[in-house]
Amino acid sequence: MRQFRNSAKETGLSRVPVWVWRALMLRLPENGATLLQAKSIDTVEYHLDIDYAGDGARDHRLDVLVPRDAAESLPVYVYFHGGGWTSGDKSPLTKYCASQAAEGMIVVNANYRMATRFQLSHMMQDGNDVLDWVARNISDFGRDPTRIVLGGDSAGGHIAALLTASTFEPELAAHYNISPRVDRTNLLGLVQHCSIADFSVMFERGFVLSLNFLRMLLPERGRGLHLRTAARFMSPIEWLDGGFPPVFITTSERDYFYRANLNFIAALRSKSIRVDTMIYGRNQVNTRHTWQQHSRHPESQEVYKRLGEFVRRVAPRSEAALPVGAVAVTPAAV
Repeated sequence: MRQFRNSAKETGLSRVPVWVWRALMLRLPENGATLLQAKSIDTVEYHLDIDYAGDGARDHRLDVLVPRDAAESLPVYVYFHGGGWTSGDKSPLTKYCASQAAEGMIVVNANYRMATRFQLSHMMQDGNDVLDWVARNISDFGRDPTRIVLGGDSAGGHIAALLTASTFEPELAAHYNISPRVDRTNLLGLVQHCSIADFSVMFERGFVLSLNFLRMLLPERGRGLHLRTAARFMSPIEWLDGGFPPVFITTSERDYFYRANLNFIAALRSKSIRVDTMIYGRNQVNTRHTWQQHSRHPESQEVYKRLGEFVRRVAPRSEAALPVGAVAVTPAAV
């Protein structure tokens, strides 16, 4: 199942160290908070920089984006930004999240602690705290805490997938010392944009990231740990037996993590877990790693359309939420 190679020819890079990747992430187009105002969508209400942990830290802030004048109960899409686990911020994702809110959902756009100061366990704890905040507070915005979809790009997508797996796998949750804050029956979908759900690819010759990325996510840089064993607890692909909601995966041959995405798709299908995909070929020049956040690309707009369809299908409005006299309509399968 996981026999693919992510060669230097496919990615244009080979075995980059942590500092180089971090520099690349900081130089990505639209990766600046200065675009926040210029890229806003006026059909959405913005509730910015809410402290979900109560400690005042920038890493513990989230935004809630709500469609204006939404009369119906809407699903909640919780999003985690990418940046190689070492960099990034929610602000540059505001346009992306607003685009999804305009599609008919409430969007929670969250920050979390990052390496190299913090490890994956801290990121998982922060993600769990975000879900705890959503479960306790999202009804204050008039929305439905029982219809939640998680998502993210790159490293943020990995965190979203691992949180999803931990909701269904007690052993994984115990490994990260978290108690899932969202009932598994309320977690209805997962969105992956250029994510990495299979850490086994890091051991393959020619993969773009060095093993130092794996080490930096572990306590004491993995000292005394068997890296392949540790990678199992970092790989959502290894935790599909306890159940998993439907997944929407977008990737391309220009994506650094293309092969890891193909592996995840194959694993989901082998477990009869529904997976919708949008995969672009190398000829699509606008589909480099995390292209989905660049709204000017027609390829991104197509992702937004498909994502809206996915969320509406997996998290449909319940009859209990309908106004008196309304008739429930079941979306057609895609």
